[in-house]
Parts: sequence; C-alpha cells; structure tokens
Amino acid sequence: MIEDIVKAAREIPGYVPVATRFRGFLSTSGRVFDIVAKDIAHGRLVITVIGK
Repeated sequence: MIEDIVKAAREIPGYVPVATRFRGFLSTSGRVFDIVAKDIAHGRLVITVIGK
C-alpha cells in the first residue's frame, strides 16, 4: 500500500509547484487511486490519497 503511493509519486514527471491532483494510478491489488502532491524543498509531498 505505502509502496504503491511512493511509486506513484515518483512516476510524476517534472516539478509540481502547487498541490495538484494526479489521477489513475493502479495499486498492486488492482485498485485505482489518485494522489494530491506538490514538490517541497526536501522532495515530493503527498498530501492525500483518494480512492484507496
């Protein structure tokens, strides 16, 4: 579960300066989920996970 979220966050290309919803990630269990993430000084912050 956590691994799926980390993998999804790392798959987002480029720089995300403001909180943005990214849709349609697939977990290893087959569930589709979205994440809201933004980049901060120390990496990428996942604000929330939707649908998991």
